[in-house]
Amino acid sequence: MGIAESTPDELPSDAEEQLRSGEQQLELSGRRLRRLPSAVCALSRLQKLYVSGTGLRELPEEIEELRELRILALDFNKLERLPDGLCRLPRLTRLYLGSNRLLALPADFAQLQSLRCLWIEGNFLRRFPRPLLRLVALQSLQMGDNRLRALPAELPRMTGLRGLWLYGNRFEEFPPALLRMGRLHILDLDRNRLGGFPDLHPLRALRVFSYDHNPVTGPPRVADTVFLVGEGAVERMAERDEPTPRPLPRRPARAFEDEEEEDLLIGGAGSRVLAHPGGNLRALEGPPGLGT
Repeated sequence: MGIAESTPDELPSDAEEQLRSGEQQLELSGRRLRRLPSAVCALSRLQKLYVSGTGLRELPEEIEELRELRILALDFNKLERLPDGLCRLPRLTRLYLGSNRLLALPADFAQLQSLRCLWIEGNFLRRFPRPLLRLVALQSLQMGDNRLRALPAELPRMTGLRGLWLYGNRFEEFPPALLRMGRLHILDLDRNRLGGFPDLHPLRALRVFSYDHNPVTGPPRVADTVFLVGEGAVERMAERDEPTPRPLPRRPARAFEDEEEEDLLIGGAGSRVLAHPGGNLRALEGPPGLGT
């Protein structure tokens, strides 16, 4: 059975039924949509919009009419740019943009002052988008599988950041700005080109540091409270009588309730930020509507 395809400007036939539940949530994931139906932008009370894996190539400026929107999922599409209208969503707290074709973010992106969680993994970012430096309340930033080689010296301005995922980029040296991110709980630098690390004791709030698949010969110097994942971590953790390290999930499960999901994002739930090796991560990695 093929994926349902809607006409360009109309809502899908099941949209009314979805909205009738009273949750103000619309699930369009997995449908064929080159552009967002204009009728969606007229849903002024909508709070959650999922448009993952649809083949979406563009967004209308009218998306700014969704003034009540809290969660917007646009991952696994073909977006090359974002409209300025997306930057004018005053209540947006979670934005999923992973696996698109983005080279940069609009200058007005800094207007998203309610944003707490941004996932922009699997794009074509060569430079850290400077508008992000003004999002001081952002807690979780997922930038894995991009093309970053450096981080700006101003990164510590992001005082709210608790989880930072930078796996699969092109770092050859540990970015010095990270040593001044004293409030980070989770730092993931897997699959880069790092040959060594400085002393990471300045990262006093760090709970999990993942550095697997880098050309290093051993773990960094960290506080005994830091959970390590990478070369030599098993031995180091054994010395502390800690469990064997396990890989970090790359994205949160959207099925979590708000408080529980936020805990997962910032590492407040302890072992829940870790996934069992060989286990089924689809619930953590896949967008809603694309199957499990």
